[in-house]
Amino acid sequence: MQIHQGFQQLPNFSKSVITVGTFDGVHAAHKKILQQLAILANEINGESVLVTFHPHPKHVLQSSQSDLQLLSTVEEKIELLKDCGIQHLVIVPFTFDFAKISATDYIEQFLVNNFHPKKIVVGFNHHFGNNRVGNLTMLRNAGLKDDFEVIEMEKQMEDEITISSTAIRNFLLEGNISEANKLLGREYLMMGKVVEGKKLGRTIGFPTANIEVLNEHKLIPTDGVYVVEVLIGTGLHKGMMNIGNRPTVGGTNRTIEVNLFDFDKNIYDETAKIFFHERIREEKKFNGLEELKVQLNSDRIYSLDFFKTKNLIHAN
Repeated sequence: MQIHQGFQQLPNFSKSVITVGTFDGVHAAHKKILQQLAILANEINGESVLVTFHPHPKHVLQSSQSDLQLLSTVEEKIELLKDCGIQHLVIVPFTFDFAKISATDYIEQFLVNNFHPKKIVVGFNHHFGNNRVGNLTMLRNAGLKDDFEVIEMEKQMEDEITISSTAIRNFLLEGNISEANKLLGREYLMMGKVVEGKKLGRTIGFPTANIEVLNEHKLIPTDGVYVVEVLIGTGLHKGMMNIGNRPTVGGTNRTIEVNLFDFDKNIYDETAKIFFHERIREEKKFNGLEELKVQLNSDRIYSLDFFKTKNLIHAN
């Protein structure tokens, strides 16, 4: 997959099949679009092109929603797209000026002039241009003039729930990891840097790696203890993670700490890719470290049993 930052120096596309959107989370419905994109491009011996935006349009246009939490940062999105069969990823800087482009100019000056599409694949209820006045009818009419076909994908459902980034965000903020993962079609991914902590965990036999999430808009699931897998370098490790304030030891700041099973290497400053499998319980205050140690041992047993009995959606 070739990655293009901006659209000023794009290849000379001749038979591109494109789709455009934020693709936050690269969830199961997004993957259906990308699968279709790759199939159509292969049929005409063309180029599959995903056009996405950074920053998220709502962070630019809607100050009241500037705290919108993202399912995937740019780095995570690139990671998730690597195995989706897309040949070109174009990351377009989203600005106020870009948002002011009329729907007609968006089609002609942005899509047609830059990508010369033969086919455009869109999700259901697709809108574009200034104030989002552009719609499917307008796009199809332009296709008759500029010789491209428009394919609209149907709404994708999972257990009678419409698959959407909003629904997934809500499940994660509720701590309902299993339902979020169903809509994602994989485990929820969070990337972060391993940083030095207070090393209290090792004093009770549960050493932890502290994770710093570098993007302020990244959605961190609700506080609690989770079954996770962590990819560091090429090694995938099972473990459990606590998100919260650590009330038993008088913590006041929200931290992310992961205890990796059968692992004791120095990994400070390494990038960790964390895959969430299940929320075990909420965070709570215990009556001292011994009571906390007993509970952590129970959490560890639960996590190990989970890995023995569950089929994993995504392992790396």
